Amino acid sequence: MPRTALITGASSGLGVEFARHLAATGADLVLVARDRAALEQVAADLRRRYEVQVEVLPADLLKRRHLARVVDRVGDREQPIDLLVNNAGFGLPLDFARNDIEDEARHLALHVEVPMRLSHAALGQMLPRGRGRIVNVASVAGFIPRSTYGACKGWLISFSRWANGEYGPRGVTTTAICPGFTHTDFHARMGLARGEEGIAPWMWLDARTVVAEGLRDAARGKAVSVPSLRYRVLMALTRLAPPSVAARMGQRGR
Repeated sequence: MPRTALITGASSGLGVEFARHLAATGADLVLVARDRAALEQVAADLRRRYEVQVEVLPADLLKRRHLARVVDRVGDREQPIDLLVNNAGFGLPLDFARNDIEDEARHLALHVEVPMRLSHAALGQMLPRGRGRIVNVASVAGFIPRSTYGACKGWLISFSRWANGEYGPRGVTTTAICPGFTHTDFHARMGLARGEEGIAPWMWLDARTVVAEGLRDAARGKAVSVPSLRYRVLMALTRLAPPSVAARMGQRGR
């Protein structure tokens, strides 16, 4: 069980579920997100319900000065982070040609550069101690063609596999958690209500299940975690499907 976990994107969605799950195990937390008021509300609830220490670190990870503060906190050897959860992210429409290129650049930075920098900082203080875990929230989209979102998540999966093989034997594991469609407020923030994704009800996952299964796999040292049997079967089938079929699968949903 980690003593202290730092979670990015901790004010909503899967980030809150990670915080609740870890607090329930007795872990102290450092919560990172842009919205200070939302973070304070989450922190107050966790302190009251679980009697754990919760540090609030408001930061816009796309601003260099803010990101530097979080990098410093992750790399602090006097107050070490035992579990880093790289969860912050946002979605864009899948039509790359129509998207604003600056939005795409910010999307790339938040999904790739930010977790890379935070992972580097975490390794700097975890490897000398010979223990630690890094969790990168990826997606099953990383296994199929799905515009730049799938490309970013594919990078996270590949990086996590490599890092786990490289540093796992030295006590620091890295796990890419790859959920499918999950009920959180992620889609609401894109202006979509439930049912507007065009996705069959059976394909939706519960956020608590995703977090519980993902953290269980991380504790076991797995490089890649695909929560739920249904998605593990689907991902196995995509490896056998022709590229054209995989591409059509990637066009489903927004």
